[in-house]
Amino acid sequence: MAFAFEKLLVYQKSVDFADAICSKTENFPRGYGFLSDQVNRASLSIAANIAEGNGRFTKPDRRNFFIIARGSVQECVPLLELASRRNLITPPDHDSLKSNLEEIARMLSGLIKGLDNADN
Repeated sequence: MAFAFEKLLVYQKSVDFADAICSKTENFPRGYGFLSDQVNRASLSIAANIAEGNGRFTKPDRRNFFIIARGSVQECVPLLELASRRNLITPPDHDSLKSNLEEIARMLSGLIKGLDNADN
């Protein structure tokens, strides 16, 4: 792996999550392109902001991008809920994807706390 952030488990899990979302949304029926686009963009934003944050030189900059990534995690929750309510994803898929988001959110919080504690 060429970049340091690629070694981060939270980054790897975020890419896996975005890939899973791509797979689940590729066959959404006509009329749900808005939902497919939004959840794909939000899921990719998680990994992209982790990568971009790791490329920053200052702790406040890195922290800001990790917070944005965590916000993208939160954004995925109602999108998955709507997909589930519209029967676009199965209840087990919804539960599994949401569980992945919860884990990613905890890991991002840990990254943020680690940066905060490094200031002390």
